Amino acid sequence: MKPVLLVIAHGSRDPRHAATVHALVRRVRALRPGVRVETGFLDFNIPSVQGVLESLAAEGVRDVVALPLLLTRAFHAKADIPAVLRDAPPQLRIRQAEVLGPSPLLLSALERRLYEAGLTPADKSSTGVVLASAGSTDPEAIAVIADIAREWRHTGWCAVRPAFASAALPRTEDAVRELRALGCARVAVAPYVLAPGFLPDRIARGAADADVLAEVLGAAPEVARVLLRRYDTASAGALPLPVSA
Repeated sequence: MKPVLLVIAHGSRDPRHAATVHALVRRVRALRPGVRVETGFLDFNIPSVQGVLESLAAEGVRDVVALPLLLTRAFHAKADIPAVLRDAPPQLRIRQAEVLGPSPLLLSALERRLYEAGLTPADKSSTGVVLASAGSTDPEAIAVIADIAREWRHTGWCAVRPAFASAALPRTEDAVRELRALGCARVAVAPYVLAPGFLPDRIARGAADADVLAEVLGAAPEVARVLLRRYDTASAGALPLPVSA
């Protein structure tokens, strides 16, 4: 039997968040019908991660791949999720998959969202892009966003600048102004977030003076493919998550 894939989302009071997570999970199921995929939330929404794990154990499931629905490896991936998994029923063998980012597929999804918002490939060289993420107090996560921005710049955009909706600077509106000052003919904002909610709404407000605002990544096919790649890698791992780690 293949391990059950448990997608772990943060959760939100905003109903758009859970709706987007469920849409992404439906796409994953369609891509890999031979794998059982469940969804659990850390906060605000049900079912909880702990509740899903207890239900799986009661059914007799033994192997689970727990996949953080996160774009960077920050506090939730390093602390919150491992803590929840350590409290899982002891009969479960759990492997924690890596977070989704960074990945070339996610860059492809970001670019496609910009084209859906009205840009064309011919616009790249004259367009500056704000790579707008939720933000984090974790230096590793901030450095990853900066690295992604540098990598994306080399694909032909006029310029790419990182921005953050919380916990770090610059804000989206500051990055928009910087790109204007650089002389980019147009400025686009690409939210590097998975689902709508409070911080994505803040990014949108910061994009008021931009020419283009893309949609969040959401249930993009590229995101589903990255998710399955992380599942496959974790499934092939030699050791389950240590319950006492």
